[in-house]
Amino acid sequence: MLRNDPGPWGYGQPTWVFTHRQLPIPEGADIRLTSADVREVHAEMVVAAEGRDLWVVGGGDLAGQFADAGLLDEVWVQFAPVTLGAGAPLLPRVLDLELLEMARNENFLCGRYRVARPAGTRTLPREGDPRTMRRRLTRARCAGG
Repeated sequence: MLRNDPGPWGYGQPTWVFTHRQLPIPEGADIRLTSADVREVHAEMVVAAEGRDLWVVGGGDLAGQFADAGLLDEVWVQFAPVTLGAGAPLLPRVLDLELLEMARNENFLCGRYRVARPAGTRTLPREGDPRTMRRRLTRARCAGG
């Protein structure tokens, strides 16, 4: 994405890119390259988010690392059948997922899952919590195109 999109960076919030490579950073973009443990980076992300949701975008292994650390609340899956290939696992971890909702956006499937947790661990904000606004916007984008 950093290399293949010639336009200006479209996000105002800080963005962490988990990589072991040096990548070009668009001018004016707050992009932080890291290969650190997700627990360490998560702490920085929480401070930068100032109470808002964190959004982890990437492959299943990255999501799995956040899940292993107990830092993943939800999994949003959006895919087109042509991207599935030869059956590689979506997440290279076994997660106990509860389907919360699903929608279709033309040829794309959008599924929202809650990551099940043992009692007493972090839970998702309840409806009406300001942190759910991004979820509603994402859900509307997925459901409505």
